[in-house]
Formats: sequence, C-alpha cells, structure tokens
Amino acid sequence: MPARAAKIEVPRWIQLVGLPILLLFLWVVAGAVRHVVFLFLVALLIALLLSPIVTVVQRARLPRGFAVALVYLVFAIVLIAAIGALGTVLVSETKTAAKRVDSYFTDVSGQTREVDADRDVDRLQRWLNTHSLGSIHVQSRGHDLVRDIRKHDVGKYTAKVVDFLEGAAISIGKLLFSIIVVLVVSIYMLLDFPRFTRALDRRVPPHPGSDSLLVRMEHSLTSYVKGQALVSLIIGTSAGVGLWVLGVIGALPHGQKYALVFGAWVALTELIPYLGPWLGSIPAILYAFVVDPLSALWVALLFLAIHQVEGHIVVPNVMGNALRLHPLLVIFGLLAGGEIYGLPGALIALPMLAAGRAVWEFFAERVELEPWERGGPVPVDVELEEVPPPPAAASR
Repeated sequence: MPARAAKIEVPRWIQLVGLPILLLFLWVVAGAVRHVVFLFLVALLIALLLSPIVTVVQRARLPRGFAVALVYLVFAIVLIAAIGALGTVLVSETKTAAKRVDSYFTDVSGQTREVDADRDVDRLQRWLNTHSLGSIHVQSRGHDLVRDIRKHDVGKYTAKVVDFLEGAAISIGKLLFSIIVVLVVSIYMLLDFPRFTRALDRRVPPHPGSDSLLVRMEHSLTSYVKGQALVSLIIGTSAGVGLWVLGVIGALPHGQKYALVFGAWVALTELIPYLGPWLGSIPAILYAFVVDPLSALWVALLFLAIHQVEGHIVVPNVMGNALRLHPLLVIFGLLAGGEIYGLPGALIALPMLAAGRAVWEFFAERVELEPWERGGPVPVDVELEEVPPPPAAASR
C-alpha cells in the first residue's frame, strides 16, 4: 500500500502569533474590497457547478473551450433575457398603473363634475342602502377623503413611485453589469480548471486513490444542489397538500383545484433564502382573500406553520445531511451571510459552506498543529523575578 503524504506541522509559536495576524490581515483586506471578493466567490461557485456539465459536453469530442462557450452562451442568454424582461415590464406596468391612479382621483368628467373615485363612493352607498345597511353612511366621508387626496396632488406621489422604479431600473443595470463580470471571470476559471488542478496536485498532491481539491469542491456543491432540490420538493409538496386539505374541508373554496399550481410556485421560490418562502405564499394568500377574506387567514396560518417547520427542522437537517454539517452551523451560515452581504450573501452562504468543508477536509489531511502537551518543552523561556514585599507589610 503506497505511503500517505507527510503532514506539515505548524509550530506553536506560529499558532499563537502568525495565524491570528494572518486571519486579521485577510479579514481587513476582504472588508476593503468585499464587493470584488463577493463577485469572485460567486464566479468560483458558478464555475464549480458548471464544470461537471462542461465535462459531459466534452465527451462529444468537443474542445474544452468550445464546450465552455456553448454552456455559458445558453446560460447567459437565458439569464440576461429574464432580468431585462423583468425590469422592462416592471417599470412599464408601474408607470401605467401610476397614471391610472392619478386620473382616478383627478380627472373630472360628466355633468356632475365628479371624478371616478366620487362615483365609486356613491355606488358603494347605494349598495349599502339596497342591502338594508343604510345606517352605514360612507358617502360624505368618502367624498371628503377623495377631496383630501386631490388637494395633496396624488400625482406627486405617483411621480415618486415612478422615480423610485427608474432608480430600481438603474440598479438592475448595475446588477446586470456585475453578472457579466461574474460570467467572464467564471469562464476564465473554467477554461483553466485543468491547469489549476495540475498545479494544485503538484504542490499539495492528493492521497493515493482520493480526489483532488477542485474535484472535492465540485462534489460538495453537487450535494448542495441535491439538498436544495429536496428542500424545495418537501416545502412545495407540504404547501400543495395543505392547500388541497383546506379546499376539501371548505376553508378555501376551490383550493384543491389550484393546489398543484401554488405548490409548484412555492417549490420554485424556495430556492431564494429568506424572501423565497414569503414570495411563495403571496399568490395563495391573494387568491384566498379574493374568494373569501376569512380563507386568507387560514392560508396565512398554514404558510406560517410551514415556514416555522422549514426554518427550524427541514433546512437545518436536510441541508446539514447533504453538506455533512451540523444544523446549527447551517443556521449560523445563513444568518451570517445575510448580515455580511444581505440577500446575495444569504444566497451563497450554503454553497460556500459546502466548498469550505471540502477545503477543510482536504488540508486537514495534510496540516496538523503542534500539540500543546502539559509538561512539554516551553516554546519561550521567561525568567520570573520575585518582587519583595512593601516595607510596611514587612514591618507587620
């Protein structure tokens, strides 16, 4: 059996002085250029995730450069088209809605010289009168409210909404630029992965029969993808079954007809940490509110229970098993990623933990810390000088 690679022992004085200084230096540098570090980390994760796909494409006897270009071309076209279409539709539809709201409160028409909001108030009062609810007077108060809104110039508020969304469109443009940078960097990484692997194997060779560092990182990210898919399946199925049950017992009219659609949407949004579970619940709650306001309460309670089970049981245990990490470390990673870099940080927290575990295991086989044995040799001899007691104490 071939001998295992020798370990590098880190002396105690380096553990005591060198490692803390190195960690502090890396933390300061990463904090100064954290956006650049974040982009390169995302690029590395994407390259590691797509590397197995490129390898499969290469089996068709295609050069690696052509295989990388083909995979990334499809990936980039889909991503850019989706983001561009979403931003354009969002700004366009919001401008249209803002104009409609403005005209609803300000455009006077007809002989009564009333706006559409006034006429709706009158219709509401007539409906109350015809349904034996005439004791409820909303007409005068409704007209006063419409006049107050008109005096405050609702157009100013709608203009602010439009300005906000135009700023959001600019932010989307910056996001698109960052995505292009990430794609370019990850392409270079994927093209040079074979060379990186050979260079790493020369400097830190894997043990006989074991995989290299980059291959281990690829496997760990594949496990993350499988775990995330399992979490989405569990939460989506739970939401679909829960809505189906509410529909069967009559708590949500026709809920069983749309349970599959809502469950699929919940499974899809589950890929987004933090916001995903809430985004998944919005369509079902809106539908329930339209058909019966009381049903919205039951649907909200259902999703609240699902989210509690998801955050405290499903994600820590499923992802912990997939990544071979303790559930507490999974929770800490998600919270820390959100604190350091917001939602994008939470998105890459678990993939980074998966890759970090692979790196830790790889180097743990090669590096060991010099043990701090009780009674062993002292790294630095220090002479102790005994201080004589004060004169007053000596006289006593």
